[in-house]
Amino acid sequence: MSDGTSADDTAMRVDPQRAQVLVENISSVLQKIESVANGRKVRLIAVSKLKPANDILALHQSHQKIVHFGENYAQELTEKASLLPRSIKWHMIGALQTNKCKPLAEQVPNLWCVSSVDSVKKANALEKGRAALAEKQDLSEKLRVQAQINTSGEEEKSGVEPKDAVALCKHIMEECPHLQLTGLMTIGAIARSKASTPETENEDFVALRETRDQVVKELGINEADLELGMGMSSDFEAAIRQGSDEVRVGTTIFGERPAKKDAEVKANVAEAT
Repeated sequence: MSDGTSADDTAMRVDPQRAQVLVENISSVLQKIESVANGRKVRLIAVSKLKPANDILALHQSHQKIVHFGENYAQELTEKASLLPRSIKWHMIGALQTNKCKPLAEQVPNLWCVSSVDSVKKANALEKGRAALAEKQDLSEKLRVQAQINTSGEEEKSGVEPKDAVALCKHIMEECPHLQLTGLMTIGAIARSKASTPETENEDFVALRETRDQVVKELGINEADLELGMGMSSDFEAAIRQGSDEVRVGTTIFGERPAKKDAEVKANVAEAT
């Protein structure tokens, strides 16, 4: 795959009407982010899981030139990355099995960040994958990672408990030379998300801020070097008000997702007549 447009990409068509809808949707989200960010730079990750690569290309080629896209499944991310320009910066934001970490880090050179690191084993596997890739080609930067924190205490949620965050972050910093710890991430409880208003604070977002305070203090990191990744379609504005540096928005941009069994990595778009 080249640094520009791949051979597969040149044959991929974008529906102009679909592209217009996507651009309007993401422009609305960007305006909302700007209105609550108070001049801070907040990164928007367009969460494209179960949506075709054509949608991603439409946004990447638009005047907005969106580059940050998030995926929940390692195989889907890897397939889409092989079809799309290297200039896209991919984020792995979903729960990641340990055995998927090394192949993902090794096979996708423009994997920009893995946001769901919640164990030493996963960090080590990502390190092995990136080290293997570094032996085959020059890498201009380390693979960014975020430690995922389970701030809600829900058993079904991934993430380390806040009390274990320092140990995980310390391991990444000291034992994983091809990785760069850039932040902490949480996916909070839905009930807390729905209950948050401009006047109230979301407990999960408070917990992530407090966890960062503990990590930067104990490990001697500058607060500005450890971002907060929190906020999704339903609560990204509240998250930004509470200090989020990165939000993940999917359905607000791309619309409702199909069932996984019905999803297409690449859609067939009819040629304009």
